[in-house]
Amino acid sequence: MQFDKIDIEEIKNIALEAGKEVLKIYNTNFHIEYKADNSPLTQADLKANEIICNSLKKLYPEIPLISEENKQVEYEQRKNWEYYFCIDPIDGTKEFIKKNGEFTINIALIYKNIPVLGVVYAPVLEDIYWAKKGFCAYKNGQKLPLQINKNPKEKLNVVVSKSHMNKKTQEFINNLKSKQIVQKPIGSSLKLCLVATGEADLYPKIGDTMEWDTAAADAIVRESGKMIYQFEKEIPLLYNKENLLNPWFLVK
Repeated sequence: MQFDKIDIEEIKNIALEAGKEVLKIYNTNFHIEYKADNSPLTQADLKANEIICNSLKKLYPEIPLISEENKQVEYEQRKNWEYYFCIDPIDGTKEFIKKNGEFTINIALIYKNIPVLGVVYAPVLEDIYWAKKGFCAYKNGQKLPLQINKNPKEKLNVVVSKSHMNKKTQEFINNLKSKQIVQKPIGSSLKLCLVATGEADLYPKIGDTMEWDTAAADAIVRESGKMIYQFEKEIPLLYNKENLLNPWFLVK
């Protein structure tokens, strides 16, 4: 498999196609189910998953994939994968259910534990972010970052989870060294994308996420010149671990 054979435009089109179908469901009184871990599931999650997985298998049959909505692949089988797609058909299902528009469709390509390509599409907001290693990161065609905070000691913009905020995260933010700290709650992987654009300076996540929650936006963050570090360590997040749960992290 050659990385230069992967066409980011094709991946973007898959995300756009999934988004189109998801919006049809979003605008109805859709049914909500609950998975074993009590997280919500809608027919939109399943529809987006079907479109993304089928399209990727057709275009790149040699590349395996992992998706939140698929049966999980045993570590013994996937530990030797060189490349694989990591998919979250809808990140922010809670936001989808609340109909606040802050959910995303996420497709990443991982190479040897590192995200090297990512597409994040927010269908309601009509924003699409993408990156391919060595080819910069973009939001709606504009190169990232869009802005740079030259005085973080004066003011820090911090994004936090809209549906999963907790006390430990608030304590961390309260101890940041800046005269003014502006907190912005937002749903899904948009938090990582806002750090990539420069609209936010930090995103602390002291809580549980899975690899598919971060993979696509992580590629965008890295290609914009930022990084997702494991919390209180200067080590970037790694993927295709035996346990697909992410450690706590800080995007900056």
